[in-house]
Amino acid sequence: MFELTPFERRNHVVSYNPFRELEELQRSFFGNQMTAAFQTDIRDTGDAYLLETDLPGFQKEDIHLELEDNYLTIRAQRNTDTEQKDKHGNYLRRERSYGAFQRSFDVSAVKADEIKAEYHDGVLKLTLPKKNEEHKNTARQIDIQ
Repeated sequence: MFELTPFERRNHVVSYNPFRELEELQRSFFGNQMTAAFQTDIRDTGDAYLLETDLPGFQKEDIHLELEDNYLTIRAQRNTDTEQKDKHGNYLRRERSYGAFQRSFDVSAVKADEIKAEYHDGVLKLTLPKKNEEHKNTARQIDIQ
């Protein structure tokens, strides 16, 4: 899983999410056949992260963004049914396709309420402004008495 946090966190306490473990088990058992992942480019622009992903053939209504427990999930799903018939109503060609894609990102280092998304020409672009948190060094030396 790619984290948008540029540095490893010093706090190794992670919130427990039993559903995340269930998803990992499902992926390991089924080989992630349930949904496919898509390629994503992530750039650090200094004050924000720019996330771009190609989703050709999808309509804006097919794409869903969800933010929960500091994880941004991108889902895209489409169903198509194409058929061509001759003048007697017999099929010359009939095709069906289905595609479902999903990917999640840790967004704990961004301002969740300021995330912006746009979709044009098969490319989903998200702007994720960084939190302006000062990283205080909380480590200290303890003298032994």
